[in-house]
Amino acid sequence: MAHPRQNPAADRFAIFKEHLRRQGLKSTAQRDDIARVFFASRRHISVEELYNEVKRISPGIGYATVYRTMKLLTECGLAVERHFRDAEARYESASEGRHHDHMICESCGKIVEFEEERIEALQGEVARRLGFQFTGHKMELYGLCRDCQKSQRMPASGATR
Repeated sequence: MAHPRQNPAADRFAIFKEHLRRQGLKSTAQRDDIARVFFASRRHISVEELYNEVKRISPGIGYATVYRTMKLLTECGLAVERHFRDAEARYESASEGRHHDHMICESCGKIVEFEEERIEALQGEVARRLGFQFTGHKMELYGLCRDCQKSQRMPASGATR
């Protein structure tokens, strides 16, 4: 018997609706739009960026509504709030059981997620050696992405040799 195809976005939306119900909050069209746009986003998005995207489909949306909805999505475990180098909050979809780390370009702000089993194993080994019960970590590596490295090596236009 074939299993029905699962729809993770629909599942996350149902979890959000249930969280609103448990909190005694209304499910509104604006909250729905915000959640849909966030779930469709494949990047680490700020409230400002999300607000600008949602405003295209819901022109009357308020910034505070987007902000509060992201707090609700975080509360129910569907979004994770990140602060890279103490900058503004960025949100990413919570990944079910999938741990990843981040590389952040200090020039353009590009964020790349990565998984590396050797790093994970080494962290556990170090924790054991130091007598810690390892429960998790957050790793952020900073540098320059390939594109920014290339643009820094290019001579400025009109430069003489």
